[in-house]
Amino acid sequence: MAGVPGTSPAGRLDAVLATRIADQKRRRRYRQRRTLTRGGVHVRLDGRERLAFCSNDYLGLADDPRLAEAMAEGARRYGSGSGASALISGYRTPHEALEGRLAEWTGRRRALLFTSGYQANQGVLSVLAGRGDHVVHDRLNHASLLDATRLAGARLHRYLHADCDAARDLLARLAGGGRRLLVSDGVFSMGGDCADVAALARIAGDHAASLVIDDAHGLGVLGESGAGVLQAQGMSAAQVPVLIGTLGKALGTEGAFVAGSDTLIEALTQFSRAWIYTTSPSPALAHATLAALDIVRDEPERRAHLEALIGHFRREAKALTGDRARLLPSGTPIQPLIIGNGDEATLLAVAQGLEEDGLWCGAIRPPTVPAGSARLRITLSAAHDFDDIDRLLTALQARLPSIRETPHA
Repeated sequence: MAGVPGTSPAGRLDAVLATRIADQKRRRRYRQRRTLTRGGVHVRLDGRERLAFCSNDYLGLADDPRLAEAMAEGARRYGSGSGASALISGYRTPHEALEGRLAEWTGRRRALLFTSGYQANQGVLSVLAGRGDHVVHDRLNHASLLDATRLAGARLHRYLHADCDAARDLLARLAGGGRRLLVSDGVFSMGGDCADVAALARIAGDHAASLVIDDAHGLGVLGESGAGVLQAQGMSAAQVPVLIGTLGKALGTEGAFVAGSDTLIEALTQFSRAWIYTTSPSPALAHATLAALDIVRDEPERRAHLEALIGHFRREAKALTGDRARLLPSGTPIQPLIIGNGDEATLLAVAQGLEEDGLWCGAIRPPTVPAGSARLRITLSAAHDFDDIDRLLTALQARLPSIRETPHA
């Protein structure tokens, strides 16, 4: 469109962007927001009641009235916003208390709050790596970890998903100087499977690399006290020096944190531009998150109920597997079901059919997942009951036979 007479700069820009959007629609990868008038697992969407299996609210806390009251109390006592970055005047009493509780919960010396998991990953990797350094990733790590490495200017290397031998070989082949990081999700967000953190820790130790684990989807769900995949696998702070977690999933609020040694947290406060140059999280939100931690501590039955739901779903879903559906291995609330050969059109047809049945499941397509593996990302919550699971299984059983049999990708 450049050089077309009478076309304004804004018009040329819109024309370029419109072409990209049209291509996205053609490839069946167009994304749209859906506006809820009520949250939880029994949502109201487009004027209809639906049973949702697409939230990361694993413990059912996001709509818990105790958190709502704690947030209101926090706003009354501390204000709704922090008003400044943490290094100016935005660091309030509930921020300090929450960082202390998160450090204690995860077995670290200190913790540092961020406004989102994406920002936390950028803030950490930008300090730990730079030009000339090497960052080795599991191929299915979250996009925020990959983007953070690129923004840091470090050399990005990727190994086949969950292949610890490949990770070892890759680190062994790295040439030249520079620092080395080995980075992995704790629970993979689109697959629900867990990293073998013990194996990764051994590999990192053998090759002078520092291990970084982003446990966004494990915290609150796994481990004796819900402290995540590291607790579940018996990993110490010495073995995993950098832990990143989010508050907007199992804890039901918003934000993220990094936990580690005194030196790590001090370095982040001095050098992490993503943390230094941003407004501190809401103190009311921090106050509500303290209430969420109390519930996680005092109500282990939530995790027990969730674990029972996961087991029930997987046992009963065996009847769905075969040529028309493939349930990926997962012991977490994330239960991915690849439909047919993993193409987008078939997936969207099934998701639409389920929605007509009053059920809402996440339809995940490339590039979020690899081509040929488009899937229903079914997520379970402690707010579900066994009847909810059975309703979903019945609907899936009715919808899947309408799919033409195709070989797996």
